[in-house]
Amino acid sequence: MIPQALIHYVETEIIPRYEHFDKAHNRSHVQTVIDESLALAKLYPQADERLVYTIAAYHDTGLCRDRATHHLVSGEIIAADSNLLQWFDKEEMAIMREAVEDHRASSDHEPRSIYGKIVAEADRDLEPDHIFRRTIQYGMAHYPELSRDKQWERFLQHMDQKYSAHGYIRLWMPGSPNESKLRIIRELLCDQTALRATFDRIFEEELKAL
Repeated sequence: MIPQALIHYVETEIIPRYEHFDKAHNRSHVQTVIDESLALAKLYPQADERLVYTIAAYHDTGLCRDRATHHLVSGEIIAADSNLLQWFDKEEMAIMREAVEDHRASSDHEPRSIYGKIVAEADRDLEPDHIFRRTIQYGMAHYPELSRDKQWERFLQHMDQKYSAHGYIRLWMPGSPNESKLRIIRELLCDQTALRATFDRIFEEELKAL
């Protein structure tokens, strides 16, 4: 069971930090990762829900500094939060730091624990429309000077680098729902006409939301 006091602390002191990040890493994103992490944890009796919940809540807090090293900064943040010592011992704190550090999709090594694998898998959120929208949102937020065609080029480059058959994304939990979702994404990447139509639809929706 997750202590109510821990939930209150996370919901009032940690989750609100995501309000200052881009749309692809906002409160909705962290809540999704928390929910997905807890769902995946049910498949592993040895996983402690307290750790799973806390790791998911902290996983992107390092975006307060930068994106390139955010996973490492997130690890520093969770390790330095002495408030967590109310609920976790030093060994558990170390496990949570490692899991946060290991969650990044471009990581070149397998997560060091089941906790790292759970949050990494939950963070993938491989619903095709979510992936496309988050990529477009990130491009519009961080490169507002780019024209639509240039945003499209950036979108294609990111999709190829991360999600294609030779992309860097890795899944660490065989048989997870993400495997079939990634196959769908890769099929869509091979149909440039349909992909451009999807891009234009989402781009227009995001323009109207500005």
